[in-house]
Amino acid sequence: MEELAQVKYCLYARKSSESDERQTMSIDSQIKEMKTLAKRDKLEIIDTYKESHSAKISGSRPVFNKLLLDINQAKFNGILTWAPDRLSRNAGDLGMLVDLMDKGKLTQIKTFSQNFSNTPNEKFLLMILCSQAKLENDQKGINVKRGIRAKCEMGWRPGPCPVGFVNRSFAGKKDIAIDPDRGHFVTQMFEKVIEGKSGRQIKKWADEAGFNNKSGKPLTLSQIYKMLADPFYHGEFEYPVGSGIWYKGSHPPLITKNIFNEARKKLVVPPKSKWGSRNVLFRNTFKCASCRATITGEEKFRKRKRQDPKRHVYYQCSKARNRQCKEPMLSEKWLIGALTRYINFMSMHHPQTIKITPKIKIGIETYRKIREQVLLLKDINPDKEPVTFTEYARYVLNEGSDEEKRELVKVFDKTLYINNKEVCSSPIS
Repeated sequence: MEELAQVKYCLYARKSSESDERQTMSIDSQIKEMKTLAKRDKLEIIDTYKESHSAKISGSRPVFNKLLLDINQAKFNGILTWAPDRLSRNAGDLGMLVDLMDKGKLTQIKTFSQNFSNTPNEKFLLMILCSQAKLENDQKGINVKRGIRAKCEMGWRPGPCPVGFVNRSFAGKKDIAIDPDRGHFVTQMFEKVIEGKSGRQIKKWADEAGFNNKSGKPLTLSQIYKMLADPFYHGEFEYPVGSGIWYKGSHPPLITKNIFNEARKKLVVPPKSKWGSRNVLFRNTFKCASCRATITGEEKFRKRKRQDPKRHVYYQCSKARNRQCKEPMLSEKWLIGALTRYINFMSMHHPQTIKITPKIKIGIETYRKIREQVLLLKDINPDKEPVTFTEYARYVLNEGSDEEKRELVKVFDKTLYINNKEVCSSPIS
């Protein structure tokens, strides 16, 4: 007992947060039992460290790493813990413990039923017990994967079932059944897609019908698209996702595979009219003055009998902040006109707010040279008056490149808003 009385112990308690250690004694229970043992054997506990972390991977536990550092710095020279597997379930952490013992910095590891000191036999026993804990972990991982694979082959997808289904348990048996409150809504969702309804139209319908998710909250647009892409609804599932391994589900389907495939075809946007496939000039450049959401742009193509479809670009509030926002849609031609009027107004009444960027300066000089050359070709002597920003802006908005047009907006160095199809400096308060 004289040797043990000289040992300064740190009480270390750990419980994994993972499911493979659900039966392990809780941290508080470990601490209570080990303090009772310390009082009985008159052991000196300097400090208590506790953490909820898996010991599968070496060096992944911050509290355990601090314990090793404190032992290396001679703050402690003994560890008091419930069992060897509380300290290590991997070869890396075990090696560091044994190394501290070899260096004489760790004198004693005491568990509820065993002692391990710096002797060959006791260190060997410690390594055997910790290696056995690692073996149990590895075997559990293999058994869990085997169990999941067997479950999939029986038709049960691991994890919670999607919206429209419920997990049931009765008489010791489990199965997946159609949710009586939501199942018919999911079926109607796919039918509406086939009818030509968009994702936003389906969301509006779902909100009005009171179709909520399992948490009782309205479905988000991303949730709707995720549901419409889930083959679980017609009776098949892939596990793991992306593996290419498919299983036939044992649950009752909500739709047929043909309905699912037809809905998927409707949701695929043709390459020619794909949103964002071409350059939409002022997309995400302005904000809505009414609700402060971003103004987004969209291409539309009008079919013509003997010519290629005519392209039109329209801008509207994204309604990300207010689904009921009333800001009207405007064409790109109208928006360019509104921006021209705004630039003219600001140049006349608030010229100090216009910050000419280096690119604008280069553009103005280039435009001046072009204007002089055009006048000389017409046998007209060009005047020496400098090109004004307003004159340059009118030229760019009518004949300039998209990059030059976007650069014009930057001279105001602040967000511009759209209010009733006109450009303005601030939102509606």
